[in-house]
Amino acid sequence: MAATSSTVSNTENLMKYMKLDQRGSVLAEYIWIDGSNGVRTKTKTLPGPVKSYKELPEWNFDGSSTGQASSENSDVYIRPCAIFPDPFRGGDNILVMTETWDPDGSPNKYNYRHECERLMEANAKHEPWFGLEQEYTILDADGWPYGWPKGGYPAPQGPYYCGVGTGKVFCRDIVEAHYKACLYAGLQISGINAEVMPSQWEFQIGPCEGIALGDHLWVARYLLYRVAEEFGAKITIEPKPIKGDWNGTGLHTNVSTAEMRKEKGIKAIEDACKKMGERHEEHILVYGEGNAERMTGEHETASIDKFSYAVADRGASIRIPRQCAQEGKGYFEDRRPASNGCPYRITGIIMETIFGGMEGTDFSKAEQ
Repeated sequence: MAATSSTVSNTENLMKYMKLDQRGSVLAEYIWIDGSNGVRTKTKTLPGPVKSYKELPEWNFDGSSTGQASSENSDVYIRPCAIFPDPFRGGDNILVMTETWDPDGSPNKYNYRHECERLMEANAKHEPWFGLEQEYTILDADGWPYGWPKGGYPAPQGPYYCGVGTGKVFCRDIVEAHYKACLYAGLQISGINAEVMPSQWEFQIGPCEGIALGDHLWVARYLLYRVAEEFGAKITIEPKPIKGDWNGTGLHTNVSTAEMRKEKGIKAIEDACKKMGERHEEHILVYGEGNAERMTGEHETASIDKFSYAVADRGASIRIPRQCAQEGKGYFEDRRPASNGCPYRITGIIMETIFGGMEGTDFSKAEQ
């Protein structure tokens, strides 16, 4: 059942216009990340279909309205870097992932993609694969978890994780719609499931190699917000949306390199974990805001001020799956990132820590 809200789109009326002939024109939805880690978009009309982001023009927006520039020098430029089929408009219409750049030709201070891509390209020989598990919570129009008693709480956690049936899961229609939209857009979405807290869900993006992970996750977030619009629901990726004895939301990050996937790759995994431990505080700084409320050492989290890694332990900072330990190769899962973390910053600092940084690149000192 859809969420109740006066802001639900009138899809039936809209469809009359969505079917109109665009007379050869193509609509390109330019997507960028603003100064508060949110998603912004605007639409450009193109004269015809394109096959590559390299065919698209640079554009600009008012950065003073997005927290990315002052009003005295407000122009911020958006440069296309990836395109995807648009599941809302269909046809040849596209979604365009972009980077933000300042008028002087330097990356905007909130452009984390640029530095991340440099690191990925410099370390391409290691073939880094990433898979991120995006948890989120669906809220009603009043900002309370959908399906919860107004001003009250449901039964304690237990029956909701991967649950089935009325009273155990809420807003599955939004989740299914988002899943299909991601598949249509060509995103590497590998699964979904209901999470531990009611109205909390998760989708997984990956495995993706290098910079593609960040592009796919940000576009998947955009699609989730857009789908929720049509159901009159709100999406929050705050790491601890409900205080008390309720699970928080994370962005567990799975990491594998060519060295880790080889026979006896467990040594490369353990070496990486040790390096991650040496920079624990630097990683926490870029793993999302409000993470201290989530990482308390309870509800399947480690304490934010301590680092640990272990096999099959969901209370550790980094978990090595038991299957990987038995096979002696595979990947590790960094359980520290918060649900609102930026994937470019997360994967960027992981690459920096494991393989070393580059001149002009330091994710631990990136703008907060």
